[in-house]
Amino acid sequence: MTKLGTSDLDVSRLCLGGNVFGWTADQETSFAVLDGYARAGGNFVDTADSYSAWAEGHSGGESETIIGKWLASRGNRDGIVVATKVGMLRGADDLKAATIERSAEDSLRRLGVDHIDLYYAHRDDPGTPQEETLAAFDRLVRAGKVRHVAASNYTAERLTSALAVAEREGFAGFVALQQAYNLVDRSYEGELSRAVADNGLSSAPYWGLAKGFLTGKYRPGVEVESARAAAASKYLDERGLRILGALDEVAGNHGTTQAAVALAWLAEQPTVAAPIASARTADQLADLLPALSLELKADEVEALTTASRI
Repeated sequence: MTKLGTSDLDVSRLCLGGNVFGWTADQETSFAVLDGYARAGGNFVDTADSYSAWAEGHSGGESETIIGKWLASRGNRDGIVVATKVGMLRGADDLKAATIERSAEDSLRRLGVDHIDLYYAHRDDPGTPQEETLAAFDRLVRAGKVRHVAASNYTAERLTSALAVAEREGFAGFVALQQAYNLVDRSYEGELSRAVADNGLSSAPYWGLAKGFLTGKYRPGVEVESARAAAASKYLDERGLRILGALDEVAGNHGTTQAAVALAWLAEQPTVAAPIASARTADQLADLLPALSLELKADEVEALTTASRI
């Protein structure tokens, strides 16, 4: 377990992404994935009110609903750190006070819980004063409906500004940042990671497996049936193949999966507390679970870092 930023949340070093629940994983399969993750020692589940509004016939909240039913049926609420988000669901896609307050109540109802452990601003809303947004989050914290708040998809400048506003006004401040980061996309490194480090926050990066590419199943001439196949296949260039080669070698050294190695590399990076990865089947989950405890040697971390340099 590791402490998440400036919060009192102890989280496993792999966060289970809930974007597939109710979308490419039905309730029964979602329950099996959640059971397997918890059984292996995982305790950090990430979702959002907008999951999976993009799917035909969906309106959002499907993932939260399934997670809520799972928590109720397993009676394990106190053992799970539940993270969800506000600000990207159609009709609630801003960070105005009224939106945050209404959306929080909706998420609490779908999740079937009396508090959200980590509540993210899903993306920045430059059209709403940060004072208004942070005051609304603060009221939720003071009311006991949210334990901690965090930011997702913020620039370094806007993250730093939000932290300054919270400190000045005495509001609950962001404790963590969620953003894209993986061996293929290292744009987080630099100004944004420095802002996170300088303020004592932690990162819980999404797309930890680069939309599935870093599982190693995407290779030249191989067709993969997946909703993300087109997005993942775009990484099959010279650099991508170099990264896969390094993953293959390190995975072979440990007798584990490329996915687990890619996530373990992320977990070794400064400021990263828990990379996020999702699994739509129990078999996919099995490839991720070694990341909960996999420790890479310094030379292995360096080999992966070098292979992924542009």
